[in-house]
Amino acid sequence: MITVRPPESQLNYHVSAFECVPGTHPAEDDYATVMPKLGAVTAELHEHASRWQRPDWFTRPAWDIDAAFGPAPRWGSWRAAVHEKDESEQLARVEEFVRSRLLRFGCGPDRFGLIHADLRAANLLVDGTSCRVIDFDDCGFGWLLYDLATALTFTEDHPRVGEFIAAWLQGYRSVRELSVEDEREIVTFLLLRRMLTIAFLGNNPDIEVSQQMLPGMVRATCDWADGIVSGLIADH
Repeated sequence: MITVRPPESQLNYHVSAFECVPGTHPAEDDYATVMPKLGAVTAELHEHASRWQRPDWFTRPAWDIDAAFGPAPRWGSWRAAVHEKDESEQLARVEEFVRSRLLRFGCGPDRFGLIHADLRAANLLVDGTSCRVIDFDDCGFGWLLYDLATALTFTEDHPRVGEFIAAWLQGYRSVRELSVEDEREIVTFLLLRRMLTIAFLGNNPDIEVSQQMLPGMVRATCDWADGIVSGLIADH
């Protein structure tokens, strides 16, 4: 952003400059191919953010537990999208599970920092071997692995999600280290992102994406999340 003053004007204008770049949004069928590129780009973003000396005036929102489940969640309560008692009770258990996992995982500097926070397909432009990231509106402070979860928005329960994650990890680790311990927590961030997505759609029922994606999502999320939570509890 730059500030300009036209000739003979007493007013300053703040101007943002944009550049058109080539590329198309990836489809689900392309995820396995795109994910290594996106993983590498995400690692480069994280590496840059970890080294960048932020100016004192720099502020961005946090994508933490309060942003999702606090008294004033950023996208509203997920309960706005839920109309069945059993589904509400089930997702309440998912919320408590995610809360407890994130509290135990912690917010150390190697796990929590400045992230893009919305790397879904609509914000990617793929052109040949390049993968460009757009739309930094949600950029803020959150868990680094949340960026992976956002890349899988609406596909968290896809039958090939394990393949997508493995491809992303391959790309990420080609640039930046990621511990096996952190990798084990990926499913927690998939659950977190899905809960936030339900909240956003439920509190914005009139927009096109809500009308397209929300029907059936709550029930599908309950079924999907129950398998994950039960499996993780059994492992411990």
